Amino acid sequence: MRSLRTALSAALVSVLVGPVSAATPASAVPLLTGSERAGSEVTRVVVISVDGLTPRAITKLGKANAPTFHRLVAEGATTLNARSEVEMTLTLPNHTGMVTSRRVERSRGGHGVTWNDERLRPRTVQTAAGQQVGSVFSALRSAGLGSALFAAKPKFTLFKRSWPDAIDQLVINADNDILVAAARHDLETRWRALTFLHISLPDVAGHAHGWMSPAYRTAVRQSDRLVGSVLDTVTKTPGSPEHTVVILTADHGGYGPGHSDPRRYGNYRIPFLVWGAGVPAGVDLYDLNPTSYADPGRERVGYDEVLQPVRNGDVGNLVLDLLGLPPIPHSELDHDQDLEVFAPPVG
Repeated sequence: MRSLRTALSAALVSVLVGPVSAATPASAVPLLTGSERAGSEVTRVVVISVDGLTPRAITKLGKANAPTFHRLVAEGATTLNARSEVEMTLTLPNHTGMVTSRRVERSRGGHGVTWNDERLRPRTVQTAAGQQVGSVFSALRSAGLGSALFAAKPKFTLFKRSWPDAIDQLVINADNDILVAAARHDLETRWRALTFLHISLPDVAGHAHGWMSPAYRTAVRQSDRLVGSVLDTVTKTPGSPEHTVVILTADHGGYGPGHSDPRRYGNYRIPFLVWGAGVPAGVDLYDLNPTSYADPGRERVGYDEVLQPVRNGDVGNLVLDLLGLPPIPHSELDHDQDLEVFAPPVG
């Protein structure tokens, strides 16, 4: 994969909980010009997790009603048949898997986060796991790089408690429009190695009205618009298109009014879309990784299979790989960093 040749450090540490303004002044981590990043390749990764986004909605809505998701498929390396964590199809366990690249089950070296609410005990991921657990945030901090987390649910404060010095800015806001505006402003004014954005609209609508209901489809269209605004920011910010990769995935799908049964295809099937600098257009991720990953069809594949499906838990180590950094210590998913998202060299 492409390597990081310049280190972009971040010094700002701030936690914003509740409604926030998108006009937060830039100070500690200024946006660098292309010439100042000369010699670097991918130096920024934006991860977008669309809570409860089922691939079925992307397909059913089509290009006319979900143009951004279809743009990502047309212009990136993607699959609409990725998988969640095997053990659970719940929000917090799967997002913890994304940032730690670990399975859930504590007894098998997993992160141990099995709850899906705002409880304060266990207070940290480390306590839940019964051991030290690193994350993509702490790995970046060790490399002198910065990160920001923008989330629509308060339960994500678990990550700041677990790695308090590693997340430079945490913004929690249930208003997705305000949340995304804050993330876009941060992308325009600061250069962080990782921006992690969580959008909650499909999950909220799915629980209230059912997955694939008219209200759910509206929420997916709204999410598509918000993601499109983020891509616009990446594209229009000077120096950004040449150095930024976007990864979009989901924590789980959904079926009917919920998503708690991890054995149901509609719950564990998720999208995994990679787009940006150096990523080939219109390529299937399984075609790009024929010897290391395998399309699971409709199967719920366990962790012991030699050829794994692409999983949302691959996110943490993929981010580090894109930035030319080693994997999260003692992680499991994509620990070999063999999930290829760039076209292989000719010859």
